[in-house]
Amino acid sequence: MAPPPIVTGISPKEGPPGTRVTLRGEYLGSGPNDLIGITICGCDCLLSAEWKSSNKIIARSGPGKGRGDIIIITRSGGKGSSTVQFRGYHETIGPMKESAVWVEEAPLQNLAWGSRRSLSPTTYQYEDPLGLSVEGNEKKFPEDDLHELFPEGALAAGGGPGPGKLTSDNFIPAWFLLENHHTTSFEDLKAGLAYLRRRVEAQKEGQLSFLKANVGAVMDQLDTIVALKERFEADMKALGPDPTAKAEQAIKESERQATELFREVLGRREKAEAIRNALGVLQRHRFLFALPSTIERNIRRGEYELVINDYMRARSLFGSTDVPVFQKVFQEVDRRIGALRTALLSRLREPVPAPLDEQKKIIKNLVSFEAEGDPGWEAIQARHQHLLHLLRSCKDEHLSSCSSSESLASPDGDVKSLRGMSPSKFVKTSNSASSQEFLGSSMGVQGVAPPGVLFVEALTEALWDHFPDLWRLGQAYFSGELHVPSNPSRHSEFKDMVMEAVRVFCDLVRGALLPLGGAERLLRRGQGDHSAGGGAWLPHCVRHVRRQAYEPLVRLDLPSEALDAVTSLLFDLRLFCMVTLFRHATDSVRALHRKESWRMEMDERQEGITDLPLRFESRVREVVQVVKECALVGERGEIPLAESTTACKELTAHVQALLCAFPQALEHLTFGKEAMMMQGGGQHSPAVSQLIGSPAAFDPYRGGDAACAGQGKQPPSWETCLLITMSNCAHTRAMVLPRLGDLFKKQSYPGATNSVPGQQWGPLSVSAGALESLERRIFEAYLEAKSDPLVGTIEPSMYLGHLDWGEPFPMPVDVRPYAKEAIGNMIGVHAEVHRVSPSLVPRMLSQIAETVAEELARLLSCVSHFSREGGLQARSDVCAIQEALGPYVTPVASSFFEEALEALPELKSEEDTKRVDVVLANFRARMRVQLICFLGAGLEGGKGI
Repeated sequence: MAPPPIVTGISPKEGPPGTRVTLRGEYLGSGPNDLIGITICGCDCLLSAEWKSSNKIIARSGPGKGRGDIIIITRSGGKGSSTVQFRGYHETIGPMKESAVWVEEAPLQNLAWGSRRSLSPTTYQYEDPLGLSVEGNEKKFPEDDLHELFPEGALAAGGGPGPGKLTSDNFIPAWFLLENHHTTSFEDLKAGLAYLRRRVEAQKEGQLSFLKANVGAVMDQLDTIVALKERFEADMKALGPDPTAKAEQAIKESERQATELFREVLGRREKAEAIRNALGVLQRHRFLFALPSTIERNIRRGEYELVINDYMRARSLFGSTDVPVFQKVFQEVDRRIGALRTALLSRLREPVPAPLDEQKKIIKNLVSFEAEGDPGWEAIQARHQHLLHLLRSCKDEHLSSCSSSESLASPDGDVKSLRGMSPSKFVKTSNSASSQEFLGSSMGVQGVAPPGVLFVEALTEALWDHFPDLWRLGQAYFSGELHVPSNPSRHSEFKDMVMEAVRVFCDLVRGALLPLGGAERLLRRGQGDHSAGGGAWLPHCVRHVRRQAYEPLVRLDLPSEALDAVTSLLFDLRLFCMVTLFRHATDSVRALHRKESWRMEMDERQEGITDLPLRFESRVREVVQVVKECALVGERGEIPLAESTTACKELTAHVQALLCAFPQALEHLTFGKEAMMMQGGGQHSPAVSQLIGSPAAFDPYRGGDAACAGQGKQPPSWETCLLITMSNCAHTRAMVLPRLGDLFKKQSYPGATNSVPGQQWGPLSVSAGALESLERRIFEAYLEAKSDPLVGTIEPSMYLGHLDWGEPFPMPVDVRPYAKEAIGNMIGVHAEVHRVSPSLVPRMLSQIAETVAEELARLLSCVSHFSREGGLQARSDVCAIQEALGPYVTPVASSFFEEALEALPELKSEEDTKRVDVVLANFRARMRVQLICFLGAGLEGGKGI
């Protein structure tokens, strides 16, 4: 949070209301939108404020009086303080002051009692009441000090005369003396006081002293009045009470006789003068008489400015005339102006408003014509209602167009908390090729947009076409551009209009995706149901709402509440887009088992894998890129999903579901219904015995499978599929998941960038654990499928021909066939495993070696008696098998081999030892090629499971 603002300097320091004040200081806000309040002397001056920089603001002072602080309030710093003060005062309008009102120039009085004389304001000067000269007082006493000494006088003065003026209602003698005589000596002040007392005593003498001083003039006036009375009484006796009546009668008679003599001449003269006067009037005032036709012509041309100018000129000249003919013509002009006013009002109130510039002209013309009401506000209301009608009609039209279609089921499960989110309209494809492939292939985008997308498209176009004009018209109304006196109380009404329009737009867009029910669900066709591929439109919808709705509204500088509504819509839309894209990708990855071709290739570690891990990685990269572009990162003013705990949890859960879907697909390949049918139907390579009549040939491609049948190829055996799938698991853990971890870090996914070094991100570790668990299960299944048949053939092969170890038979020269068969079967397993995953050979054969050794120990421990020849033969067989499997013999297997040898009779002579050596030498010579398979291999990383 920024420091609170502080005002350290002002210019000027005082002035009447409306003074342009420059404020300087520190931390005065980071921009115009950061400034939320300015008070000067307790009056709000925010409307007149001009933010220049963080150190300078210009504002106009309000009607405050007296001294007061300048307080600035900002969003970032809060309420500030001031180290300086501004003094506001109201000016007194005098005779020499320019003013917009008439100022009465009352006659001024001198100090003499009873006499009055009019003085010119330019020559009148107040006489000093002390009778002292002020010529030596050029240096005035500081006015600021006077205000500090007499604060009550400064506040009481207001806009009238100061407390130091004699005419002030709040006259303060000390103020007067400091202001006019602060340099006068004390003796002079005492003399002035005596002079003032003498003048006051002189005023108390009254009218009697005045009469004594002017007795001569008073007696002359009385004599004149008496003479005038005597002369008037004499005239009344001589001429009667009315001496002018006879003269008046004689004059009237003379006038009558003259009129009779010159009646005709005077009549013709009057007529000629009337005609001449009429022609003169027509000539002088032809503008007025031609005005009706001129107005009609200009109206047809649309030149309303000329009509206004002519009308205002005529009204100023003839508006208050008493001439009947002028009145009649002006009434006709008024009638035509009234018709024009009515036509303009009708045009202004049309359901479809005119273009903004034309509407402004209409409003200005109506104001000039003094139309009743408030045309500017009527235009705003008409535009607001038209916009709401357009938004709601879009809904009705799209509902009727898709009323015959079936609604889609809304997603449920982990997106129930996201109800109320919505898509926006399709506008363009993603910029990246991977996004296009992902949207086109995995999402199943069709060429025609769903009805809900088209509906949102129409909504966005309606909002963008009409909302900016509504906002600009409102701004012009309140700024005075329309010449309409705005009503401050309508600010809140206009804000409610703006909020209603934005709220209706957001609600309809939300309703297009996740309505709760009813006919509105028809609009959701192809959007909310991820099974229909509608989620592929969501990235385009997010971009469209952002580009065509949010960014233009930001440029309009709307109230924060309106932008917050759209930001909330975008946040919900991005969150729902993210969830839907991940769910589509999860379903696509989970269904990858259908695309397994079993075409094996060698990876960087020279391990056999199919293209399934690469397909999985490609799907993950595609959805990660699209989610990053469209949903994860918000643009200017948008809320990043990473800052929302709920969004981060949703993101982590869906990433984990996506990464764990691949182990599920691999599990379906090995333990699914088709795999079990493949296993039960004999689609596995039988490691069986030649000695008991079963085929021992190793054929890795037997049977048939639907995935490969479509490509005209036979699938491998079930055991080979297990090995390939296990290699895919190992490759995914070792190669794919680390690359995806780097991808998540590069794309700044929440949690991935903050993971502990050396440890995988949570979803990655869960997926790695699932792969490792699946790999262990596959290993056990393969081991069971191979070791059980292999071990199961040892006993039947050993006792083939009713062998009895206790009976004498020829001395052994070679190992028995059952031992060679066991070694051959293990060679087959070795070849099958080595063909797919060489690194898996030690691990697999060591387990089989332990099983074979355990079986030999069991079989030989069950023999009750060995003949000399049987003991030598059994010892040769066990030593041959142990020697052949030497690289894979673990301590456990070695213990079993020792247990088997302990069950045999000990070699009692050197001849018996040589016989065993001869048998083993013959075995090595005859099985040299087979034994080469086991040479060079070790147990690095292969001991144990």
